Amino acid sequence: MTDKFFILKEVRLKNHCPECYSKEDLVLIFKQRFIENAFFKALSKTTTYSLSCKKCNTEIYPVRWSNEIEQVVDYHIRATPPKPKSLKLKGMAWVLILAVVLIIFGIVYFGTDALDTLF
Repeated sequence: MTDKFFILKEVRLKNHCPECYSKEDLVLIFKQRFIENAFFKALSKTTTYSLSCKKCNTEIYPVRWSNEIEQVVDYHIRATPPKPKSLKLKGMAWVLILAVVLIIFGIVYFGTDALDTLF
């Protein structure tokens, strides 16, 4: 099973970078968790976000955020809802479900037939 994250939204902020003081290079990226294995693909409600500066190539952690950056990030968190949870079965899962149903049907059908011959 692999956990992946895909970019849900990318926002350029007009705040000053705490490292290099550039005003146009802060990028806030929202990512949502995507799970995939041999049987299914699923979207989780788990989201993450990160703030980085493209000019000085540094990730800006929440400890370094100013009050203005915190307010803008909080606004974008509220304005970016995650995609709804979903689950999509792959072909291998459908084959497995069909095999289990056929086995149960066979046991019930041939089991009752064997009981009829005994009594």
